[in-house]
Amino acid sequence: IYGVLTFYTQFYLTPRGKHTIKVCQGTACHVMGGKELLDYISDKLQIKDGETTEDGLFSLERVACLGCCGMAPVIMVDEDFYGGCDFKKIDLILDKYTKMGEN
Repeated sequence: IYGVLTFYTQFYLTPRGKHTIKVCQGTACHVMGGKELLDYISDKLQIKDGETTEDGLFSLERVACLGCCGMAPVIMVDEDFYGGCDFKKIDLILDKYTKMGEN
């Protein structure tokens, strides 16, 4: 059972956050600053790839490609895509979901 759980990325061994943030690291996103966005979100939320914030609000995932290369760099929060991201836009997105979590 453990082998199956650790092989497939859809299964998790730790609780997931209310909102999952996926940061694209595909070629276009990488060239346009995807790694820097991942590092920024990681520092801001004080979690690493695959971890969940202490309050259980966010989980962070590094993904190979979200298939939105024309919108690079892209992040996905739950089912919502956000393209053309920069640090300021990331702050606005995180604030939006943080406020949603307070309600």
